[in-house]
Amino acid sequence: MNIFFIGIVSLLILAIIAAIATKLTKKKAGEPDVVMSASGDCSSCDGTDDKCEQVCMMEAAIKDIEYYDDEELDRFRGRQSDQYTDEEVEEFATVLYTMRPNEVKGWNRSLILREINIPNQIKDELIAMIED
Repeated sequence: MNIFFIGIVSLLILAIIAAIATKLTKKKAGEPDVVMSASGDCSSCDGTDDKCEQVCMMEAAIKDIEYYDDEELDRFRGRQSDQYTDEEVEEFATVLYTMRPNEVKGWNRSLILREINIPNQIKDELIAMIED
């Protein structure tokens, strides 16, 4: 019975020594105690990582909708992208061409969250500006 207790105590002492040694080697190597995930913010999404885009869209869905001085476009909510007149397309184009290039992606997200479809006539230009 004494051999059993001596064995258990020996294992506990060995475990404590191993834990202390591990803790000391981490401190010496400069490794952090907590592993942090290396996730970038949504401005770093470049369209090649679907997961990044999905996470950013989910984040945007819970935040307030950002307007780009385009509140008048809310009247097009729910309209199909092939049902715009030339004058209505011009309204979208005016907003698109007057914003900075780094705002285009955010504007597109804003329209998606507001359930406003981009007219087919300017989709190619919008995509080109987002990819640049």
